[in-house]
Amino acid sequence: MRYLPKSPSERQEMLAAIGTRSIEELFTSIPEKFRLRAPLDLPGPLSEAEIIQYFQTRAAENSRGYVSFLGAGVYQHLRSVAADALLQRGEFLTSYTPYQAEFAQGTLTAIFEFQTLMCQITGQEVANASMYDGSTALTEAVLMAERLTSRRHVLVARSVHPEYRQVLHTYAKNLGLEIEEIGYTASGQIDRAALKPDTLARAAAVVVQSPNFFGVLEEIPALAETAHASGALLVSAITEAVSLGIVRPPAEADIVAMEGQAFGIPPSYGGPYVGVIATREKFVRQMPGRLAGQTTDAAGNRGFVLTLATREQHIRREKATSNICTNEALYALAATIHLCLIGKEGLREQALQNLAKARFAQSELEKIPGVRRVFSGPTFNEFSLEFPRSVKMINAELLKEKIIGPFALGMQYPEHTKRAVICVTETTPRAEIERFAAAVRRILERPV
Repeated sequence: MRYLPKSPSERQEMLAAIGTRSIEELFTSIPEKFRLRAPLDLPGPLSEAEIIQYFQTRAAENSRGYVSFLGAGVYQHLRSVAADALLQRGEFLTSYTPYQAEFAQGTLTAIFEFQTLMCQITGQEVANASMYDGSTALTEAVLMAERLTSRRHVLVARSVHPEYRQVLHTYAKNLGLEIEEIGYTASGQIDRAALKPDTLARAAAVVVQSPNFFGVLEEIPALAETAHASGALLVSAITEAVSLGIVRPPAEADIVAMEGQAFGIPPSYGGPYVGVIATREKFVRQMPGRLAGQTTDAAGNRGFVLTLATREQHIRREKATSNICTNEALYALAATIHLCLIGKEGLREQALQNLAKARFAQSELEKIPGVRRVFSGPTFNEFSLEFPRSVKMINAELLKEKIIGPFALGMQYPEHTKRAVICVTETTPRAEIERFAAAVRRILERPV
């Protein structure tokens, strides 16, 4: 009975209290054909040591010897074991989102430092204490723009991450927002000619991503000028945060919505991650979530407090800027520790390695007959290529050689059925890039 909460006598007492004689009687409402009558087909029972060994073996089957060229919003970057050690201290790890813990000076200090780092990286004046992830941060940024402008129309580039756009459409459906998607040009950048003055005049925001889903960098200053000329705001989304180590920050944007996964957070099969919203100080009253601020106590000692909390838990629901903006405090702390460990120069070096390795991979792949570059715009660590055969077929063959292939664009963009987005980070050895290129060449040389 060590791990069971109730003894047989206690169970009988509970059954009697609700007027039933047995567990079986409790479940009579479930049709017989759906009721489990045999034990589950599971191995065991196993000892603790055997269970650990079992899962280590299964994990090794999934990860050992594989190299990945898949990015598309989630990136494999180097992480420090020191960050993990600090992150798993009890005072941080056991503090839920946090609620009571948000009064603790250590937690508030960490949040304040996170906000400061996010402002420095994005070129904005104020950042919140984090969001769930990049997709919800983008949607909250759009809702923020709608409140600031009192306009109900939003122009979103089709080159924004498809899943981010899906989250935005889900929100907009029941909020009365009109979402209009803007196409892209041969450069892979948003089609600025499609941003007509009459459309911009009723738009709350122009939403772009840089680097965008195709890996192409957008011209943020020019887009900001175009949007501002008609009273619209510019929302800049970022999924690959390491790019800001060398790419000019989107300081001209009005709101930045960023995914911070690249800052020391593992891919983790898709989450959880940490979102960021950064903006101009004059817009702070419409920022969702919460802000930690610096102050002094009665004795003049430096301290930290929550200076703004516009969630429904803190104020009346009708006054709340968002009802789903609980911050990811633990992963915000992870990003803070990571950035403090590598520093400004370390982030720049990391970004330069991403750029150099991506350039090398692109040049190696473009040597293969029938493989060509799709977009002419500048890129960071992702780039789009066209292949003479189906990308899904190529990826299936690559997997046999323990290579996780690139993202097949045809899954989200029907016009790009033989095109893919390839990602290379500092974790990808040169030898693996060469092995990848050689494998693609062999696959394409085989007869159909």
